[in-house]
Amino acid sequence: MVGESDELKQLFVYERDASRLELFIRIVYSIGIYIVLMVYGFIAEICMCVQWFVILILGRRSEGLALFIKGYLEYFVHVIGYVYWMTDKRPEIMPKKSEIYEKE
Repeated sequence: MVGESDELKQLFVYERDASRLELFIRIVYSIGIYIVLMVYGFIAEICMCVQWFVILILGRRSEGLALFIKGYLEYFVHVIGYVYWMTDKRPEIMPKKSEIYEKE
């Protein structure tokens, strides 16, 4: 659960102002992000296949596999706003710890 000292930040908000320079930097920077996403995603797909067999055989999920897949999904959501021109704030190329919450 989120503590009172933790700040929640909405990832996909409208930003009117945009930097033309950042638009060109984004082209090169996004290549690095795509490479990390591709490698991370490939390994996550392997983990999902292994997880399928773990569930089939043991009737439960492996926590380590689930956490790795969760990390990939959180990284994807963390960088996608930048890659899809929603913000000029550059995310780190290497995965950073983040969490996703759903408001009910």
